[in-house]
Amino acid sequence: MDAKKVSKICRPFRIILGIILIAIGFYTGNAWFYLGIIPLIAGIINFCPLCGITKQCNLVGSKE
Repeated sequence: MDAKKVSKICRPFRIILGIILIAIGFYTGNAWFYLGIIPLIAGIINFCPLCGITKQCNLVGSKE
């Protein structure tokens, strides 16, 4: 699969997931949902922390 196609799908998904998790945390008062800041920031800067750690993702360092 082309890295750009995956990036076009994953980036908005991470941003939306982060916003949803933060909203749930705000609504319920459960502080664990504020960890949604991680996918939100990852989506905004277009970086996958898990791929950076495992070196398994083809999106890290792709210049195409």
